[in-house]
Amino acid sequence: MLIGEYIHTVDEKNRISLPSKFRKEMGKSVVITPGLDKCLFVFTLKEWGKVSKRLSDSDSDLSFLSADKRTFNRFMFGRAVEVDVDSIGRVLIPDFLKERAGLEAKAAVVGVEDRVEIWNEKAWLVYRQKAEKEADALAEKLANEKRM
Repeated sequence: MLIGEYIHTVDEKNRISLPSKFRKEMGKSVVITPGLDKCLFVFTLKEWGKVSKRLSDSDSDLSFLSADKRTFNRFMFGRAVEVDVDSIGRVLIPDFLKERAGLEAKAAVVGVEDRVEIWNEKAWLVYRQKAEKEADALAEKLANEKRM
């Protein structure tokens, strides 16, 4: 399970180190894709396979017939890249993904169970503060949804 929050430097070559606690679970290659909320998602190859299957599944196996599915799949798959984790645990973030997430000199690297998220440090702090204020209400809402 990938958990925890770390602030890491994005170097001049667009590389960022994965926290040592994540490296063992992530393997030698990962998939980086645009995430939601203006962050990047980083998946292990195994987890990316599961995500890919869920995104492309449909009752008729013709998910390309739905405009919403086509659009979202283009967003997730079209800009996804498989990158190697180097010998000291760094991954190279392509320019187009770095720009999309607004990454600067510092980035938040956050473990979210089955994936890692990479955030602009300032955007992460704002998001985290908002989530902390809403946590009790969100927990109640999710508990009520589960009962239905």
